[in-house]
Amino acid sequence: MKQVFNPILPTYEYIPDPEPHIFGDRIYVYGSHDKFGGISFCLNDYVVYSCPIDDLTNWSAKGISYSKKEDPEYKGGILNVMFAPDCTKGLDGKYYLYYTLGFNGHISVARSDSPDGPFKFYGHVKYKDNIRLGDKKEFIQFDPAIFIDDDNKIYLYSGYGSKQKFGLHGKKTANIGAMVYELDKDMLTIKEGPNYICKTIFNSKGSDFEGHEFFEASSMRKINGTYYFIYSSYVNHELCYAYSNYPNKDFKYGGVLVSNCDGGLGNHKTNYYGNNHGSILVLYNNYYIFYHRQTNKNSFSRQMCAEKLEFDGKHFKQAELTSCGLNNGPLIAKGEYKASIACNIYSTQGTFFYKVYRPIAIRHAFLTQKRGDNSKVETQYIKNVNHNTIIGYKYFKVDNDITKLSVLIKGCAKGKITVYDKENGKLLSTIKITPKMKKTWFCGDFNKNSEVTALFFKFKGIGHFSFYSFKFE
Repeated sequence: MKQVFNPILPTYEYIPDPEPHIFGDRIYVYGSHDKFGGISFCLNDYVVYSCPIDDLTNWSAKGISYSKKEDPEYKGGILNVMFAPDCTKGLDGKYYLYYTLGFNGHISVARSDSPDGPFKFYGHVKYKDNIRLGDKKEFIQFDPAIFIDDDNKIYLYSGYGSKQKFGLHGKKTANIGAMVYELDKDMLTIKEGPNYICKTIFNSKGSDFEGHEFFEASSMRKINGTYYFIYSSYVNHELCYAYSNYPNKDFKYGGVLVSNCDGGLGNHKTNYYGNNHGSILVLYNNYYIFYHRQTNKNSFSRQMCAEKLEFDGKHFKQAELTSCGLNNGPLIAKGEYKASIACNIYSTQGTFFYKVYRPIAIRHAFLTQKRGDNSKVETQYIKNVNHNTIIGYKYFKVDNDITKLSVLIKGCAKGKITVYDKENGKLLSTIKITPKMKKTWFCGDFNKNSEVTALFFKFKGIGHFSFYSFKFE
């Protein structure tokens, strides 16, 4: 039986900032492209992954969909990277890809006859006088989102909400948030705007946005006649939404869609976390939030994940992190699973924010891979599991015939792994381990507690080890 796990794509692939769209009978996801082991964000060229709408296990890509070298402003180096893009099908039937090249202040547009490319540079968003957006000392343009309404009006969303003041065109400017422009049918020329639609830390005091102000990652969806503006808040690890009866005004704060450390769902964060970016997919009356997770001890090797959302017709409930987001139900507790589908990794010492490399990370477990960037062999595993590390998997449907649980590990560690149905929950298994310099299976009895359960592995002992797989027997 085919199943869908988080991360969604092969574990050698690092695509964050996912924007899912349905074109025809396929789901296409547009995102940035991180480099495993990279020293900055988005170092690789764009690729577009897609799958049939009726088979969410069958994701594939056709190679590079758009190279940063296609942009006429590309000058090389780690600052000339393409940040989070978005794509739409234009009124002329062609596909338009919107992005920013670093912090150059402009929004670039590429075009293709196919939703998965290859795309070719088309132009920059500009005013009616042909001056490019960004060349009139405007606030910085970043993370563009493109949306065509039912009346064929075209809206472009952009913006940045950092406290930092950016120097553009010789003038330092504070960034005052989410902007929307109406574009002409050429997909480039501004007809109207900007209108500011979302509160930032500069103007949120006393409003419903306070504590969840706009930071970056603009995205727009229209559901049941209501407009939903999805964004990354100043909290940074959470994706929030605002809603309105209009695409360009009167937005109210709605709530949190997902946090990549489950922030707000419990007494403490249950994942090492970082920035977040993504959007909503509506498929067969089901609602999903796409987002990304951090790996390799930093925020420069991020991977696409998704969770199912509960929706009452107007408002969304915050989704929790799982290992089975697109699976539409728990995973079957049979056979072997890779350790890399973990949805929670943390320590009893707490968690921290992955922004850049931090020395404290040496003492904590983390996701990594054996081979380098662009390897097509899936070798991702959890490294440096040590005393009081907790690793969580949610959820599994367990049959009565499951009596054993085994782990595949390697390392200089001695102690026991206890497995619970939740943090500090009921004990499901105890697995004693000893030092082994080759990958070795260790086994313990499994005591079923309920038909659907989470698995939280907790190590008590000395030393550290790498965790590769676990299996039900």
